[in-house]
Amino acid sequence: MRKQAAGFGLIELMVALTLGLVILLGVTQIFVSAKNTYLAQNAAAAMQEDARYGLSKMLQEVRMVGMFGCIATVTPDASAPDYLLAAATPISYVTSGTTQVLTLITGDVGSSGGAPNWTILTDCVSSPAMVYGGAKVAGAGQMALPIRKVIYTYNSSAQTLTTTVGTTAYTLLSNVSSFGVMFGVATDTSLSSPITSYSAAPVTPGLIRSVRISLTLTDPNGRLQPRTFAAVAGIRNRLP
Repeated sequence: MRKQAAGFGLIELMVALTLGLVILLGVTQIFVSAKNTYLAQNAAAAMQEDARYGLSKMLQEVRMVGMFGCIATVTPDASAPDYLLAAATPISYVTSGTTQVLTLITGDVGSSGGAPNWTILTDCVSSPAMVYGGAKVAGAGQMALPIRKVIYTYNSSAQTLTTTVGTTAYTLLSNVSSFGVMFGVATDTSLSSPITSYSAAPVTPGLIRSVRISLTLTDPNGRLQPRTFAAVAGIRNRLP
């Protein structure tokens, strides 16, 4: 009597192959989904870090706007003929076509930007203080207060935000789809006067008390929707 042949039939083999392909497709789908989630999370983290870096840098300098030392009266040396005009309007915001420019005249918040535009030398007692162009070493009993002109330029066509300190310009952020600046404005110049309105173009710059900066960033790979980040900083020497 012949032994019955052992093995798989065609139908069993086709069922096994089909089940294997279904399982492989499911595993592949899970892998692709996990990879996309990972890339999206990385893109979100990078976008948030870019926004944090850009806003913190700008607002740090906003806080120091108009911080020109302990003596109110400052006399420019011949090497600083442009100081008084710059100090009279230490913050300005101009929009022209596809370009927006935020200009800040600030007390120096670091030495990484090279030589300052001006340096005030004062002993915080004698008036007036003297201001010189560029860097200046303090004499005996004096302190040197470096002052910088920092310019932020947003180009909506290139979607870039650049910063210029002295003669050095570099790209601060890329993939910026929008950039906005709003000013908190008081009714008069006294420190007791509260912020009563917000404006993108205040008529009197001396009434500005705070600055709100907003950025909308996009993911160049299209994994995320554009996200808007905003922060507010007060101008220290204009707040009670």
